[in-house]
Amino acid sequence: MVKENKRVIKRIKIQNINGGKASPAPPIGPILGSSGVNIMEFCKQYNLRTQDRKGEICPVVITVYEDKSFSFIIKSPPVSVQLLNMMKKEKGSKESNRSKIGKISLDKIKMIAKNKMEDLNCFSIKSAISMVSGTARSMGIEIDT
Repeated sequence: MVKENKRVIKRIKIQNINGGKASPAPPIGPILGSSGVNIMEFCKQYNLRTQDRKGEICPVVITVYEDKSFSFIIKSPPVSVQLLNMMKKEKGSKESNRSKIGKISLDKIKMIAKNKMEDLNCFSIKSAISMVSGTARSMGIEIDT
């Protein structure tokens, strides 16, 4: 199968799509419609590829080509969502420096960092852990060392 080079005209990032539940309704419909992408085709492919991740937020990066065809990459859930899921909380603290929502172990931080490593702009696991720890602190989560 020979892959021809197509000219990329747009890259679209959508952060808040639930796995297996993409529909033409906002935010997907208006974003893709303005780019000329077949919305229903995207929804079918996305739902097929995220069947095993239902209910989980699966951000996506869509590449739109000159002939209105597209390809997309599914990313891992945001660090903040993973932290809240591990803590079994709905949202982070409003005043992270004053009120804390709980504690998380360094092992769990490492697990999230390894899971998110390919999406972060860092090269070592140590810097990934540092980034995840910073997100946790900004959400009012204390880290047990």
